[in-house]
Amino acid sequence: MVKCAVIVIDMINTYDHPDAGLLLSSAEKVVPAIVRLLARARERGVPVIYVNDNFGEWRSHHGEIVDTALSGPHAHLVEPLRPTDDSLFVVKARHSIFYETPLTYLLSTLGIEQVILCGQVTEQCVLYSALDAHIRHLGVTVAHDGVAHIHEDLADAALRMMERNMGAAIRSADELLC
Repeated sequence: MVKCAVIVIDMINTYDHPDAGLLLSSAEKVVPAIVRLLARARERGVPVIYVNDNFGEWRSHHGEIVDTALSGPHAHLVEPLRPTDDSLFVVKARHSIFYETPLTYLLSTLGIEQVILCGQVTEQCVLYSALDAHIRHLGVTVAHDGVAHIHEDLADAALRMMERNMGAAIRSADELLC
């Protein structure tokens, strides 16, 4: 059986950025699917890894990122997704979850061969992360109802690209887990 991990991309968020107005309604729609996915992963012992932007705060760590997001005006989107004590957390600075982060090493030490991606933004960070996972010879699955977008047409195209060009499995959050 292939060992997998669920990776939550950029959902610990203050939504204080230029595209937030376009992203918020989509983020609100995907939170319930991500919550269900995380609950199933945790009950089955599947590692859950949060990979999150540091929002340019180079002194921040995961606890500070979570606390800041929970104290903001959109805490209702963060609270249901709050990392648990057994969650892993990687801080990133760019779009891909792999770019200059220790994620490749972490996945290797855990023996992970398949990543299940959820989070935001489908046509940006999720797409770039799926490509980087693919070129690292990891299997990629994307929860289509667990990824938020800014532009729906670009998100649809990104999901098709991930499926066609990277061999990603595009599934609902309720179908997932290896």
